[in-house]
Amino acid sequence: MAQYTLETDGQVCPFPLVEAGAAITKLDLGDELTISFDCTQATDALPRWAAENGYPVTHFDRVGDAQWTITVQKA
Repeated sequence: MAQYTLETDGQVCPFPLVEAGAAITKLDLGDELTISFDCTQATDALPRWAAENGYPVTHFDRVGDAQWTITVQKA
C-alpha cells in the first residue's frame, strides 16, 4: 500500500473534490490519498464523495483554524 498527498490549500470548492477525484483514479487498490484543504465546504463534500464511491476514510483531522486533512483509501 502506497501513500500519496494532494495539496489543495487555497482552492475554492469544488476544486479540492475535482482534484481528489482525478488523483484517486491513478492509484492502485489499497493505496491511500491524503488531501490537505482549507475550503470549509469540503469538510462535508469530501467525506460524502468518499462514502458514495466506496472509499473508506481512514483519517480526518482539523490541523489549523481553517485547515483540514482527510485520508481516503482506494477500495
